[in-house]
Amino acid sequence: MFVGALTLDILLGDVHSLKEKRSVVKPIVAELRRRFEVSAAEVGYLDLHRRAQVGVAIVAPDAAHCTELLDACERLVAARPEIELLSAHRQLIGEEDE
Repeated sequence: MFVGALTLDILLGDVHSLKEKRSVVKPIVAELRRRFEVSAAEVGYLDLHRRAQVGVAIVAPDAAHCTELLDACERLVAARPEIELLSAHRQLIGEEDE
C-alpha cells in the first residue's frame, strides 16, 4: 500500500475578496475529487485572497499508480486558465517507510 500527498501552491488571478477566492478554489477541489476519486481540500493561505494551497491525498496499491494519479491532479490544476500554479510538492509513503 502506498499513500501519496500533493500540495499545490496557487496564485489566483483577478480576485479581490475571500468570497471570490472560494468561488475559484471550491470548483477546483470538487473537480479533483470527482474526476480522480481523491481526497482534496484547501489547506493553506486561508486568510489571503490571492493565494491558495490545495492538498490532495490518495491511497493506492503500488507506487506507479500513486504517481500517475498525482501527476494527473497536478496537470488538471496547472491547466486552469484563471490561476497560476506556483509550486507543487509531493510525498510518497510506502510500506517500507514505516
